[in-house]
Amino acid sequence: METSALSFPVNRGPAVPLDQLQRNPRLSEREKVEEAARQFEAVLLRQILTEARKTIIKSDDGSESSSTEIYQDMINQQLADAISQSGSFGLAQSLEGQLTRQTLQPAEPSISDPRAVSAEEHDSSL
Repeated sequence: METSALSFPVNRGPAVPLDQLQRNPRLSEREKVEEAARQFEAVLLRQILTEARKTIIKSDDGSESSSTEIYQDMINQQLADAISQSGSFGLAQSLEGQLTRQTLQPAEPSISDPRAVSAEEHDSSL
């Protein structure tokens, strides 16, 4: 019986560290937002995977060691990165869409927005 390894289609490039992301001149603002959203998703996935592993019943034979915990953490990190790079979780795309609308597109005041009232209209109502 053959089993295949988990594989996620990777559709994004290598991760850029967050501290270098903002000042990277080779990336457009849209790419910076996309990468920040993807990395946020990966952090959230790591936390979810770590908490999910806590529910597993551990054996009483004493085989759980600090090295086992380190390997489990490494597995969580790699799995979270693979899931976020595949785009299958979807949180990064939603977050990217929201951030793009808020930061990259010029804001147009809506009629229902009370802050959209011009200064002239405000003065004439007084």
